[in-house]
Amino acid sequence: MLSTQDNELLTRVGPGTPMGELLRRYWTPALLVSEVPTPECDPVRVRLFGEDLVAFRDTRGRVGLIQENCPHRGASLYFGRNEAGPDGTCGLRCPYHGWQFDADGACIDMPSEPPTSTFKERVRAKAYPVHESGGIVWTYMGPPDKQPPFRDFGTETLPPERTAATKLHTTCNWVQAMEGNLDTSHISWLHQWDGVEQIPDDGSDKPGYPTNAMSWKFWRHDRAPRLEIEDTWYGFKYVGIRTTPNGHQHVRMSAFCYPFNTVIASVPFSTQHGLFVPIDDHNTWRYSFSTREHPGMEEVGGQNLFALSPFEFGPAEVGRNGIIPRRYTAENDYGINREEQRHLTFSGVREFISQDFMVTESMGRIYDRSQERLGTTDKAIIRMRRLLLAAAKRVAEGQDAPAVEGDLDYRSIRSGEKILEPGEDWRELGTDADPMVQRYDADSTRTPVAGS
Repeated sequence: MLSTQDNELLTRVGPGTPMGELLRRYWTPALLVSEVPTPECDPVRVRLFGEDLVAFRDTRGRVGLIQENCPHRGASLYFGRNEAGPDGTCGLRCPYHGWQFDADGACIDMPSEPPTSTFKERVRAKAYPVHESGGIVWTYMGPPDKQPPFRDFGTETLPPERTAATKLHTTCNWVQAMEGNLDTSHISWLHQWDGVEQIPDDGSDKPGYPTNAMSWKFWRHDRAPRLEIEDTWYGFKYVGIRTTPNGHQHVRMSAFCYPFNTVIASVPFSTQHGLFVPIDDHNTWRYSFSTREHPGMEEVGGQNLFALSPFEFGPAEVGRNGIIPRRYTAENDYGINREEQRHLTFSGVREFISQDFMVTESMGRIYDRSQERLGTTDKAIIRMRRLLLAAAKRVAEGQDAPAVEGDLDYRSIRSGEKILEPGEDWRELGTDADPMVQRYDADSTRTPVAGS
């Protein structure tokens, strides 16, 4: 458990808070590129780390991210006109008095003042730098002199048509939401249904890569995994070790990367990141994005159990702008069906992701961690908390944030899932030395850089 003081430090992200200052040292998703798709499209409200901002794509195609309230009298620039002026300048014009601000926050037109006035040269809106990559508009909100290079997890080389970024809103604190992703034991309980027992043995319960269906069977067979953790330059990676029906050691290896990135275990490995970005202390955007393609790799896991299970796996299509709508919330009890809970599924909630929302949101907006009692399967959550608290304290003391340097190999962060050979070390899974990575990763021949 945490002390009340450490729980406050861990969860509060507003301006001036220790954790908020740590998070602002990283390039952070602000919105999806699809939310500002074309020049002069409608502005978009953005709330990030407790700050109210407005994003827009100007006439020339540049994305701006500036304070929502006009520096003049505070009217919301969300209602502004995204347009070019007669002199070729372009930006967001306040509807109150016509003041116009460009993507850098400079006031470029002040038509309510005399033509000879130079006042506009002394007025700026707070603006943050942005970078488009992987279908996401990223921003840096920390001190300008501490701005790090953009961290390329593999998205920089993806053409726009190959990106697959989405986001989903959850009504709880960011740490609370992220802890669910770093909890490998809950898949043996929350996400189970009785029919798993009837899945036939397809022969993949042996050293190597099991099918997805058999993996789910292993999760149910051994419901008390043993956890092992290895610290890394980017955070840590850890495994949940389970014994299969045939007596083999099955491992699910997931990764945590500062400050809110998770890469969750998948057969044979994965480079897909899930990010838990604080809107404010009580709300979170769950971003997901692909870092690169591995054609044919999906065949390794065989038939996906999603087709066999009774669960719903979200809407068939995301919203037109990449925002996934929610059908099940606390207001409708996440669609829980008590008869199904008695006779079909462990949770009684049909939609898979809503099973996670049910437990993390029902804790309250910010859970009081001084009340919890942690066990051996909480090792990864404990490690994540300790790393974040230590990093926030170091930044508060004037030191640098971890894992922001430009010469680190962020593309090498992967997860993995496998049945181990006798004597095989799980720590090699997902690394450049992993034969499966070498087989499918098109960039496996790149020259390693510091930190890889």
